[in-house]
Amino acid sequence: MAVTLDMQNASNSTQLPSQKDLQKWCALALSQRSNPSELTIRLVDEAEGRTLNQQWCGKDYATNVLSFAAEIPEGILDIPLLGDLVICAPVVEREAQEQNKQLQAHWAHMVIHGCLHLLGYDHIEEEDAQEMEQLEQQLMAELNYADPYAETE
Repeated sequence: MAVTLDMQNASNSTQLPSQKDLQKWCALALSQRSNPSELTIRLVDEAEGRTLNQQWCGKDYATNVLSFAAEIPEGILDIPLLGDLVICAPVVEREAQEQNKQLQAHWAHMVIHGCLHLLGYDHIEEEDAQEMEQLEQQLMAELNYADPYAETE
């Protein structure tokens, strides 16, 4: 299954993952789809992350990842547009440090988490959250990364 990834880097961070890694993580997260997928990942700093989170979620802080699923009526576009992810680099970096997680692993988790949201997974209801978390744990294990939900000291 082909994944086309459009990248936008609006972050000043010097610790960003490579496009190759982002592509690999997206492809893994979207591997359950049989159709091709196209998505955009925009890497941002806290000011833009906060603005978007306020505008779309009503929350006045920058969050790690925002997912915007494409809502395109059938037959309008002839591309397999899945949606957009906005990932706030400083938040991801801070969380990895605070949670004693390997930065690269936390980036992979945020991309996988965001992609699963684009596929319709959510964590509002407990049962849905468990299903999503189990899938995230499985995908992270395939990358040889630790369980992202394991308690860390």
